[in-house]
Amino acid sequence: MARTSPFHWDEEVRPGLRVAFTSSSAGNLALHVGDDAVAVHGNRARLAASMGIGTGTLRFMSQTHSDRVVVLPGGVPGNAAPAGVAPDADGLISPDGHDPLAVLVADCVPVVLADAPVDEGGSGATAVVHAGRAGVLNGIVGHAVELLRARGATDLIAWVGPAVCGSCYEVPGEMMRGLAALVPEAASRTRTGLPALDLPAAVRTQLRRGGVGVAPVPDAAAWCTLENPALYSHRRAPGAGRIAGLVWRT
Repeated sequence: MARTSPFHWDEEVRPGLRVAFTSSSAGNLALHVGDDAVAVHGNRARLAASMGIGTGTLRFMSQTHSDRVVVLPGGVPGNAAPAGVAPDADGLISPDGHDPLAVLVADCVPVVLADAPVDEGGSGATAVVHAGRAGVLNGIVGHAVELLRARGATDLIAWVGPAVCGSCYEVPGEMMRGLAALVPEAASRTRTGLPALDLPAAVRTQLRRGGVGVAPVPDAAAWCTLENPALYSHRRAPGAGRIAGLVWRT
């Protein structure tokens, strides 16, 4: 029997560079939702094998809805820090793109960024960002873009992954208006007309404000984590698991 793919979407976006978002077929990839740590590490090892990278080289973060972006030392994959060490951050940058990166979500917005390769005048840098409501408010996407540019990025492209959609993320009206005052595109309504937030639209707006191109994704209707049972959703099933946004070199 053929093994089920762990990916919701997976594509070579530039020569030798892949971006992917996992589905629940990859299993829970987060250590903080009450799952058995041995099982999570097993899921991560199987994911690394599917990516064609070494076990323990995929870099994760300890995500807390902060505005912190950590820049890893450039160099050989896996040498930036001891295996298993996850920096306290919601954004992670590999300045030369050598480190495979992961961001974990279950309704928040996973963002992957990549610059043009060095032989095309870019830095080759890659990054991942965790952008929930707090992340949109604190501007973590723009912060990551600024840091990438400060390190020589010239042609950034972003991929916005599966997240709760603007029709499903019901919030109090005051909360919607507060975020919409910062990013008007964040304002949305549920199918019954109640106040809601469209975090993916807000993130795309913040990326475009920063001059970053946003790559289209296929079948966008299937990218709502709450509506798609093949994706983890904290709103639908708290603690069930987390999917990952990934970027790595082959």
